[in-house]
Amino acid sequence: MTSDNGSSFSDGTLRVAAAQINTTVGDIDGNARLVEEWIAQAENQGADLVAFPELTITGYPPEDLVLYENFISANKAALSRIASSVGNIVAFVGFVDSETDDTGTRLFNAAAVLHNRKIVTVYRKIHLPNYGVFDERRYFTVGSECPIISIRGVKVGVNICEDIWEPIGPSEVQRASGAEIIVNLNSSPYESGKQGHRVDIVTELSRRNRVYTLYANQIGGQDELVFDGGSMLAGPDGDLLGTAPRFEESLLVADIDVKSLDRSRLQHQSFAVPQSDLDLIGQPSSFEIDVAPPSNHPKLPELSIHRLERLEAVYRALIVGTHDYLEKTGFEKVAIAVSGGIDSAIVTAIAADAIGAENVIGVALPSRYSSEGSITDAEDLCSRLGVDLWEIPIEPGHSAFEGMLKDVFEGTQPGLSEENIQARVRGNIMMSIANKFGWLVLTTGNKSEMATGYATLYGDMAGAFAVIKDVPKTLVYELCHHRNRRGPGSPIPNAIIGKPPSAELRPDQLDEDSLPPYDQLDRIIHQYIEERMSPEVIVRQEQARSDKGASEAVVRRIIRLIDINEYKRRQSPPGVKITGLAFGKDRRFPIASGWRG
Repeated sequence: MTSDNGSSFSDGTLRVAAAQINTTVGDIDGNARLVEEWIAQAENQGADLVAFPELTITGYPPEDLVLYENFISANKAALSRIASSVGNIVAFVGFVDSETDDTGTRLFNAAAVLHNRKIVTVYRKIHLPNYGVFDERRYFTVGSECPIISIRGVKVGVNICEDIWEPIGPSEVQRASGAEIIVNLNSSPYESGKQGHRVDIVTELSRRNRVYTLYANQIGGQDELVFDGGSMLAGPDGDLLGTAPRFEESLLVADIDVKSLDRSRLQHQSFAVPQSDLDLIGQPSSFEIDVAPPSNHPKLPELSIHRLERLEAVYRALIVGTHDYLEKTGFEKVAIAVSGGIDSAIVTAIAADAIGAENVIGVALPSRYSSEGSITDAEDLCSRLGVDLWEIPIEPGHSAFEGMLKDVFEGTQPGLSEENIQARVRGNIMMSIANKFGWLVLTTGNKSEMATGYATLYGDMAGAFAVIKDVPKTLVYELCHHRNRRGPGSPIPNAIIGKPPSAELRPDQLDEDSLPPYDQLDRIIHQYIEERMSPEVIVRQEQARSDKGASEAVVRRIIRLIDINEYKRRQSPPGVKITGLAFGKDRRFPIASGWRG
């Protein structure tokens, strides 16, 4: 690393940039304009090269859009337009490449190297992830070449995301061919704790290959995924040299002096990959680019390492996911059923922080079973947040439904069906308001409820976006305390945080009448869903706990509830993924199943 003094760079030194941008899936022209704008910013900073995220032009993940020929053509045309505007700088831009022969058309997750109004070469991703939310083998073919680009004598290898998550990959082929810098393009979605793992992957790659690694990641929300950026630069000793801020667009710029690498590599004895293993990955290729040192070399600030505390990272992910879902679907205002409970409280706070309190309408829908405290708590919450609150009692609708069903329900005992009438009346009212004014309804169900089916179809599940769908109930409490500490003020009243959770669908109802304590429940859900433990293993884990663990009967009942409520989750709106395994694309279970784990 060098610190620039404003003079021209000598051979062996490059100024590199990672453009951490927020693309929109399918907005090819908008994404292309964004790329051109950030190339200009990198040029203004005197960068020799700038790297953009994976599949920049199409947005990530484009999913089945790539199966349409006109979509692929449009993305290639946009790449050509971008290339025609690129001058002395070298730009690495993600796009979908294709080739057609007698056997058909093959698609590739690719990175184009652009310079001097040309596409110099194209790298095609070799390691295609096919787990969790990723299903790239459904669409893409594996690449076979590992290009090296020589820029003023500095050799740079380019690859894409998953390529560096394997112990031997394109980076090793490129390093064996002399690469001194690895540029890795990413669209790596957020989940709690993942950034630390990314840092470990990137720094270890640099250390074992004795290279600099520039890691460019995108930011923004796309359906249930949130991308948190965290672009970074690692040094050949395995040091993390700097990162970009997370959850915001930014340009990470740094100067790299590779002249000391030869001595470092000679002293480095641990790199030894058989040529036969490298041949299995891909074949190297070389390209020389005549890049003149930029005339403009503004002095750069010192690199920083940006860190976020766990709860703040989760909260920002929820804000970005909510904001971008609304912006990218074209909606400006939301309606939220504010019950005076903790779930609707945190959703209202997130919405106000994401799109502004003036764009959030709270709706109180008290029933005959609602406590006076629930109404006043909802009023207090909305007053603190600056959110308008409408009050619409549901008793007329509730009574009308009971009257309509009186004859067919005659002779039966009141139960779940009667309780759920209230939730469905509320769902109808919320959707009617949204339809009337062109707003979106944000639902308030958390992961604990979605797991166990403790939610009503066509009732509290009715809406367009489920903000805390992947947030366990215990984490909801943590986030409420965090939001109050975060400020300004303490918008979530202590009365809401301190009251026992209740759906208030019958007199004196509490959640723990039908569910175990939430610390137990969330632990079982985590073990079964995210850790994929069998019931027997979970029972042993619970019995071995020093505090009071759940009984075998409780464990098996919760797992049964999770399994039989898949049909409900299939009908729930998308929500922000924040855990290692969310309901939705992450977990694909059959609805009709005879399996009893």
